[in-house]
Amino acid sequence: MQNALKFGAAPRRAVGAPYGEVEQRIAERFTLLIRAAKLVTDSGEFLCVIRDVSETGISVRIFHRLPDTHRIFVELQNGDGYEVDLVWQDEDRAGFRFADDVNIMRIIEMPSSFTKRAIRLNLAARASVVTLEGRSEIVEITDLSQQGAKITCSCQFAIDERVKISADGLPETYAKVRWRKDGSCGLIFEDTYQYGDLARIAEHLQRAG
Repeated sequence: MQNALKFGAAPRRAVGAPYGEVEQRIAERFTLLIRAAKLVTDSGEFLCVIRDVSETGISVRIFHRLPDTHRIFVELQNGDGYEVDLVWQDEDRAGFRFADDVNIMRIIEMPSSFTKRAIRLNLAARASVVTLEGRSEIVEITDLSQQGAKITCSCQFAIDERVKISADGLPETYAKVRWRKDGSCGLIFEDTYQYGDLARIAEHLQRAG
C-alpha cells in the first residue's frame, strides 16, 4: 500500500432484509475501501485502515494487538481527529464507538486544503545512524512514515549524505539526509516501506521504548 490510497464509499445492504431494516442499515453504515489513518493513544501512535464507518462508530483493520489505554483518537490524512472508545478487537480488525456526534460525510469525503501526504507517526525511539565513512551516532527517531524519518541528534550530518539507520525493531535502512535544523534531521528512505510493515515496525519501536 503506497501513499496514494484510493477509496470508494457505498452503502452496505443485506440481501433479503426487510425494507425498513435495509433503509436503516443504509443510513447507518458505509463501506470505505482502503482509507489510511492512525490511532493516537496514551501509549503511542499506530497505523490502521478504516473499512466501515457509521454515525456511531468505525471498523478498522489493525496490524497488531492494540495496547490497553483509556483514550483513543482516530486521525485521518487531512488531520481531522475523532475520539473513540474501543468496543472489540480480534486478530486483524477492531471496532470503535465515536465518543461524540460526527459529520459522517466529512469522514467519507475527507476535505483538505493541502495535498494528502503519508501518515506520519510521532514517537520516541532510540536508533543508530552510521555514515558511509563508518561514523556511528546514537539518535532519537521522533517522526516516522513510509518514506522517511525525523531524527534528533547532537551531531551534524551533511545534506544529501547517505546513511544507514537501524533500531530494535527497525531493520537496517539506507537513507539520505534531506534537511537539518536546530538539532534535527530529515531522512528520506531509499526504499519505501509497505504500509503493514511500517505498522508493525512502529508498534515494536514504541513497545521497546
